[in-house]
Amino acid sequence: MPQPEDGTDVFDLIARCKPLDENSLYCNLLQCSDFQETCALAEMDGKPVGFLSGYRPPAKPDTLFVWQVAVAEEARGLGLGRRMMLDIVSRDPQIRFIEATITEDNDASWALFRGTAKRLDADFNSAPRFDRERHFRGRHDSEHAIRIGPFTAR
Repeated sequence: MPQPEDGTDVFDLIARCKPLDENSLYCNLLQCSDFQETCALAEMDGKPVGFLSGYRPPAKPDTLFVWQVAVAEEARGLGLGRRMMLDIVSRDPQIRFIEATITEDNDASWALFRGTAKRLDADFNSAPRFDRERHFRGRHDSEHAIRIGPFTAR
């Protein structure tokens, strides 16, 4: 679980993980403090190499919405994203669903969430959610909503 002192390291990690959207340093600080129970930080040799940020939507207390998954290049291919996600859901038995949005061309994220669904022996569903023109006014690719669950964390 990240600590407030990790906010700057998380900000720097995300900046190294192109093409991830960068948030403000203050946003990452809040994720590491106010939302630390739904975030995970992974380190190798004392250096941050992975960060998964999420939150529980107020209208869906049984759901972890994954906001962003950042894995440094040197830690890719180790299943770190899935391990961080499973760590978060293992902390709270009330979480029975995982949701996120993914652009159509983000093969790594599709594989991560499909693999997590398989690991949890849970359904995986997707549908369009945010449209490039309607919601982003052409500034961002369309996003598809994914939903994993229900499941019981192990």
